[in-house]
Amino acid sequence: MNVIAASGLDVDPGSIASCGEATWGIARTAGGARLVVVAPQEAAFTSRLEGERSDRQGATLVVGPTSPANALILRERFPWLVPTPLGLSTSAGLGDRLGLATPGHIRAMRSSGTGLRPVFAQQSMREMARTGRTPGQVMDDAMWAVFAAGWRDGYGADADHLKEAADIDAGLAAGFTLFTIDPGAHVDDSADAIPADGMRDVLDRLPWSRLEDSPQDLRQRYLGRRFDCDLTIVTFDEETLAKAAVKYGRAVAHVASMFRHLKARASRPFEVEVSVDETSCPTSHAEHVYVATELSRLDVEWVGLAPRFVGRFEKGVDYIGDLAAFEAHFAGHAAIARALGPYKISLHSGSDKFSIYPIAAAHARGLVHLKTAGTSYLEALRTAARVNPPLFRRIYAFARERYETDRASYHVSAGLDQAPEADSVADRDLAALLDDFHAREILHVTFGSVLTATDHAGVRLFGGDLLALVARHAEDYASNLERHFAKHLAPFAARSRQ
Repeated sequence: MNVIAASGLDVDPGSIASCGEATWGIARTAGGARLVVVAPQEAAFTSRLEGERSDRQGATLVVGPTSPANALILRERFPWLVPTPLGLSTSAGLGDRLGLATPGHIRAMRSSGTGLRPVFAQQSMREMARTGRTPGQVMDDAMWAVFAAGWRDGYGADADHLKEAADIDAGLAAGFTLFTIDPGAHVDDSADAIPADGMRDVLDRLPWSRLEDSPQDLRQRYLGRRFDCDLTIVTFDEETLAKAAVKYGRAVAHVASMFRHLKARASRPFEVEVSVDETSCPTSHAEHVYVATELSRLDVEWVGLAPRFVGRFEKGVDYIGDLAAFEAHFAGHAAIARALGPYKISLHSGSDKFSIYPIAAAHARGLVHLKTAGTSYLEALRTAARVNPPLFRRIYAFARERYETDRASYHVSAGLDQAPEADSVADRDLAALLDDFHAREILHVTFGSVLTATDHAGVRLFGGDLLALVARHAEDYASNLERHFAKHLAPFAARSRQ
């Protein structure tokens, strides 16, 4: 400590941690965050650290970068920096597309009080492809923020929306602990429209060998059986069973294959979430029972499931639909998860769905996971709108140009003709665009293009400037995030404490 004080570095007191006779911390410099380590001169591990070394007062002082190599050494010494499975605890995933949001996420978690477990490292392969980040970068960015803030209450790491076995391998290599398997490409949304007289032929064409099943055995397991799930009672007739199997049978087979791949290659504890939310048709209660029962039969182990709920879960805006219908639908899914698990019901595209949080928190009874992502990026844009209006205006104009292309893989309904033109908004009103339904969705889904767009010389048009701005105004950004996420977390934290 005395050596650190004598070094003249601005070391964040909350980051200081000791391991053996060595002291570690994070210093804020004009060039960004730096790792500071003071250790006995004979400590062999200091030779592995990247950075500049000097001997002072009989100790070795190392000042180095927040690099992957130094992150690895930190994880070896401080177990609380290593993400862990969160189990059935009420939890919230806080995605970070810039790699700079975790300090604000930590502040929001602290202000929400006890009862919630965070996932600080969370990004899908689709998002990483659009931002140019790697699984290792996502993990390290979160870990350095955890260390700097002195967060020692544990956290999870979600390799989100994994579609192929190679995605699992990348997540394992980076140290993720939660693997969200997305079999959406294998869900047959046309099942609801297949006429009864054509259903048997479609059913017979399911991959029965991969399902380790047959149509006859399927009928024997379900027909005449009653699933009592609290106040939700589910029974199957021929039509209901056939539609559930046709719609989700291939998805079940894919999840089982992905889970077995993961289990065979994992060398540390992990947990799995299954996501069928990014599909066109809602998941009925009977279909939920079918999916859960079949996954269990195939020895898949999972901690959370994200159904496709009624209504619309569009990106970055509140729930669109009938709240009474949602409540009845969600309550049934939550009851099924308790009866057939227990496992958590996961709310994907959960950012800014303020009208349904109290409903979900009440009916889930603690077995719930809230997943957010792009709303942190939007708060970065809010910061830019307030401190650098010209930059924000350029980003918004570019986002409008990209929207029709970038919206293709998202369920959004914003219309360009209903969002203000960039030049029509005064500087003082730019931040209010983040509260406009249409402008907000346009900005939300174009994040990848904004962050990676380059000019003819390969120089980034906006991404570098936005990252530099957020880094310079880190306190403003963290305050925005704390305020915004406190609203997300409060209903779940209150219910969890009960």
